[in-house]
Amino acid sequence: MSEIVFSAGLDVDWAALKAALVADYFDNGRTPDEYRRSHENSHAIIVASLDGELVANGRILSDGVCNAYLVDIWTASAHRRQGIGRQVVERLTATVPGQHVGLFTEDMPAFYASLGFRPQHGGMSRVVGSWLGR
Repeated sequence: MSEIVFSAGLDVDWAALKAALVADYFDNGRTPDEYRRSHENSHAIIVASLDGELVANGRILSDGVCNAYLVDIWTASAHRRQGIGRQVVERLTATVPGQHVGLFTEDMPAFYASLGFRPQHGGMSRVVGSWLGR
């Protein structure tokens, strides 16, 4: 039986990640190079693969003191409800002990609640200029 392999490195085929996200309707328009740069500029990243296929991804941003933010948490639809996403989030949050960890989600509030996250109303955001500078 195959086993999920988690990696904290940046040795990722960014074009394959982009293709997997597009195929799973989780792409937000970034190019493979923009995904690479996003990950390189993160506090920590986790990717998971099964038999060489990328099946999960996530990253966390942090100020290194008290505030962190989960971003790009994705598990391939065919591999959900197997604990993979939970491991991605737990591995990422373990890198920021003592910090407040925020996130935005519309699709999976019950999943994040099961991990101890609670709604905080009043959040706001904006895009400066045009999305991805395009």
